[in-house]
Amino acid sequence: MITADEVRELALALPETMEKEAWAMPTFRVAGKMFLTLPDDETSMAVRCPKLDRDELVLAEPEKFWVADHEAAFAWVRVRLRALDDAEELRAIVVDSWCQAAPPRLLKAHPELVPPAP
Repeated sequence: MITADEVRELALALPETMEKEAWAMPTFRVAGKMFLTLPDDETSMAVRCPKLDRDELVLAEPEKFWVADHEAAFAWVRVRLRALDDAEELRAIVVDSWCQAAPPRLLKAHPELVPPAP
């Protein structure tokens, strides 16, 4: 099972990422912009996700993904850590969220983190 410590370690290993407490929970930011939180006693994480993709994820795998009521208007999705398949799936989700928040200069400096264009 994926733990909050694994999420934290992965997030902090990404370029220019820092952890900052906000709203009584750990948040992770790249160049000052938030891309991940660990709410709900750290049994889930919230990550950036375009609304269209988010809705598809929630419909396809509701046991894994859901949208918190207060985040419905924003491009975020919640992920149940216990439902993740493995560390590779965790990495893909966290890195994708990081890429959505990272400034262009970081994306250019770290092309290995940027997913290929569809």
